[in-house]
Amino acid sequence: MNNIPSVNLADFLSDEPKRKQKFVNEIGSAYEDIGFVSLKNHFLDDALVSGLYREIKHFFALPIETKAKYEIPGLGGQRGYISFGKEHAKGKKEGDLKEFWHFGQEADEDANLIEKYPENVQVTELAKFNETGMLAYKMLEKTGMYVLRALALYIGLDEHYFDHWASNGNSILRPIHYPPINEEPKGAVRAGAHGDINLITLLMGASAGGLQVLRKDGEWIDAIPNEDELVVNVGDMLERHTNNKLRSTIHRVVNPPKEQWGTARFSIPFFMHPRSDMKLNCLDACVNEKHPKAFDDITAGDFLHQRLVEIGLIKE
Repeated sequence: MNNIPSVNLADFLSDEPKRKQKFVNEIGSAYEDIGFVSLKNHFLDDALVSGLYREIKHFFALPIETKAKYEIPGLGGQRGYISFGKEHAKGKKEGDLKEFWHFGQEADEDANLIEKYPENVQVTELAKFNETGMLAYKMLEKTGMYVLRALALYIGLDEHYFDHWASNGNSILRPIHYPPINEEPKGAVRAGAHGDINLITLLMGASAGGLQVLRKDGEWIDAIPNEDELVVNVGDMLERHTNNKLRSTIHRVVNPPKEQWGTARFSIPFFMHPRSDMKLNCLDACVNEKHPKAFDDITAGDFLHQRLVEIGLIKE
């Protein structure tokens, strides 16, 4: 396998049971093997994608003094702007060569959450920035919900097992800017090798290559979706909940060849998180003699806090 498998969400949404089961089997087996797929026929249309890229390019082109006023102290990077080099991969000291923005959940009034999410930060210089970002957020969340329904069936659970936990969840949309590289990086890369924290990640096509996935045999392969596809991968929360049945694969964003250092890269992942009180305890359906329970019990909120400390976004 030299690229990640491609699956078609239209199969799952069809009225034909065989097509629906085909999608369940394909995405489930891909997630057991490499933890990544590229997904076609999602809910993001081309106009929304191009509109969001336009808005984020305008934002990151603003003067650093302007962007800095949107970096809100005390939020642990949950909303607004996070400046260059603040985040690093778990176990690394060097900050990643990126700056980014966080759009977060705007929960329904009747969501009955045990926590209050921070308000989204409003960018006054760009009239359509927040509106466009939150529309993309909703379409990615809708897509992710169907992926989770397929995975619930693959595991042997009720199709709607994840619905309550993922709806009004603590999900994050993160537009990222990897600026041009001006000098030899000292041990730093655009994004160090890491696994994602959340249930699943949905990645809108990046403006340049660089995403690589670690195969089981230890080889790095490029993840290259078609232009109209999302890259969708398993996160650590789902790996933990399924007792390693579904794999949260290590991945990275490598620096480009030196002749391309002058090129910026933009990328927009959606990190689908559950409500913080979801228990990530290993599912009974995924525990047996051959696969004994591999993880201690923990809630999604406590696990997220641990990981945010590890990657440098919050202090203990």
